Amino acid sequence: MQAADPGQSDDGLAALFEAARAVRERAHAPYSRFRVGAALRDERGGIHAGCNVENAAYPVGTCAEAGAIAAMVAAGGRRIAAILVCGDGAGLVTPCGACRQRIREFAGPDTPIHAAGPGGIARSFTLAALLPESFGPETLGE
Repeated sequence: MQAADPGQSDDGLAALFEAARAVRERAHAPYSRFRVGAALRDERGGIHAGCNVENAAYPVGTCAEAGAIAAMVAAGGRRIAAILVCGDGAGLVTPCGACRQRIREFAGPDTPIHAAGPGGIARSFTLAALLPESFGPETLGE
């Protein structure tokens, strides 16, 4: 997939970008100071956002993607149509390995995953590109 301009709204990228950028500002990241926001669009067109929430006991923090997925499920959504992750790093901010697997639970291999910084979308991938030969619900016969 090609890099996208956050000003494009034909496929809803502008709305995802704005939601992720806004929620990123609310992240609780007192230890790493690395704030991340994520926004996804579900199968009904609803947008759900989440931010990272750190904890003094590091392993119990929550990633932004996990928060967005939880918000989607709580609202009744069951499929991720697209997801955008917004972070301020020297390189691309893509979902961690655990979040790639979380996304996989609710998305197919062609689902777009957009990596963005505060200034816009830097690069776009498919889930299959970020998590090839993945383990998913169908592996269990679901």
